[in-house]
Amino acid sequence: MKLFGQAAFLAAAVLAGIPTANAQDDLKVGAIYMDAQGFYAGVRKGIQTGATEAGRKLDVVETNAQGDVSKESTFIDSLISAGVQAIIVSPVSADGSYRAIRRAHDAGIPVVCYNTCLNDEDMKEYISAYAVGDPFEFGHKLGVAAADYFIAQKNEAPKIAVLNCEFVEVCVTRRKGFEEALMAKVPGAKIVANQEGAVLDKAVSVASTMLSSNPDIDAFFGEAGGATLGAARAVKSQGKTGQVVVFGGDMTTEIAQELSDFSVIKAVVDISGQGLGKLALEQAIKSIDGNPPEGIKVAYDIDVYKSSDDGRAWLEAHADGVP
Repeated sequence: MKLFGQAAFLAAAVLAGIPTANAQDDLKVGAIYMDAQGFYAGVRKGIQTGATEAGRKLDVVETNAQGDVSKESTFIDSLISAGVQAIIVSPVSADGSYRAIRRAHDAGIPVVCYNTCLNDEDMKEYISAYAVGDPFEFGHKLGVAAADYFIAQKNEAPKIAVLNCEFVEVCVTRRKGFEEALMAKVPGAKIVANQEGAVLDKAVSVASTMLSSNPDIDAFFGEAGGATLGAARAVKSQGKTGQVVVFGGDMTTEIAQELSDFSVIKAVVDISGQGLGKLALEQAIKSIDGNPPEGIKVAYDIDVYKSSDDGRAWLEAHADGVP
């Protein structure tokens, strides 16, 4: 039905004399980031690089939603009024973001998600494409790395604390993948705490409290970059280096430096922000041209870094610090 609706819209546009995009047309695309740093800085650079390499004039109108559904909604309305031909967005809320996205869809503007998206029902109805590294695989790969570490340490019953970003569904799925892989190889492993700590300062505070409340914690799982770095800093500030380790998601310069040191962070799983940004823009252009993917989801590769050499290699490849 979604594909039929898009085809019908294009046909109606032609009959009504409304111009549709072709490979020679100038394009205007809206891009909304959930944050201005780390992974989302990488996405922004990827979109900008993709725009430069697109082979046609492409104007990108962009903003930072700052994790706020109301700001996201206001900017989507502004993009609709500005006459963009597609919108690229990492929705703040799987359920709360759909109204604004539906308004864009109803205005005939294809919407491309990246990293996060709407719930399955609304995604099928209102989204043209979803550029994503599978979140279950993301967590699963890290769970395997954690299990291998504990097996090597002969720890058959490790206690793990989670710093989460589970206000978005992607992070819930990451944890499920992590737990399934870990428990399959180390069935005695146990999650002893799970609290929100996606932003760095909060992650440091929450992780420090967890270490005080659960002095027998063996490891942290940071579901996103702020959580990963925050857990590592808390371990060091609490004098737990050598006793507590960290497995986490989302590579940044600081996290790569910690991995290179290898005293606390033992493995990081990552989706390139730049690569995902370029993929999202590519799907937006295809959707504008009337060629959306047959299936909504378009997969992107997931990388695992689990040695000090891996950390140094990442730093060398990302000298500008943008993931």
